[in-house]
Amino acid sequence: MTSIFRAHMGADFDRLHPEIQRRFSVGLESGEGCIGRGVMERIWHGGRFVKPFLRIGGTRNILVPREGKDVPFVIENMPYLDSFGRETVTFVRTFRLPGGPHRFDATMVHSPERDCVLDYLGTHQHLASDLHMSAEPDGSLLIRSGEHRFREGSVDVRVPGLIGGDAVLRESFDEATGRFRVRVRVVNRHFGPLFGYEGTFTTEYVDVRSHGVRRDLRPVREEARA
Repeated sequence: MTSIFRAHMGADFDRLHPEIQRRFSVGLESGEGCIGRGVMERIWHGGRFVKPFLRIGGTRNILVPREGKDVPFVIENMPYLDSFGRETVTFVRTFRLPGGPHRFDATMVHSPERDCVLDYLGTHQHLASDLHMSAEPDGSLLIRSGEHRFREGSVDVRVPGLIGGDAVLRESFDEATGRFRVRVRVVNRHFGPLFGYEGTFTTEYVDVRSHGVRRDLRPVREEARA
């Protein structure tokens, strides 16, 4: 079955661990969505200068504005067809932080023109990042971010390296525990580490053909520009 992730990775997709292959095979063709539930052992921030940006991003469900340890979380990966006819997969993470939950929303589409998976961040898809995916020798998935762009109305600008961050995500599967492990680290080339988290989770798969995709998992505004 061809998902947006297999379409991007090609034959390299077959080098992933079978459990990661299934998780990233969610799509309209498979008819499956994936719900992961687990614990973030640590959510961390960089220096004090980062916190105002994280708070602002938090108003649109971008990144996580608070730190924490042993934070329960849910990630919902659901495929749907967006209003521009593109197959899209949600990456909606809900963190049960002290004082109330916080969401980190993203929606992904395959962009053959840019040779990447395009990651739209937040409730209004104002930020778009190129993601490049590859299989590691141990079968884990490595995701590196590329160019970042900001879109609002007629504005379409590349985010400069001075204020942007380079993200690296690794997702693996531990056969001994039957759990997935995820590690995310975002670093600014000039100022150093900005944000990250790591934790483990288990998954269940749901039939989206029968149940559909909840409206609240989809963005408020969709961006046509790739």
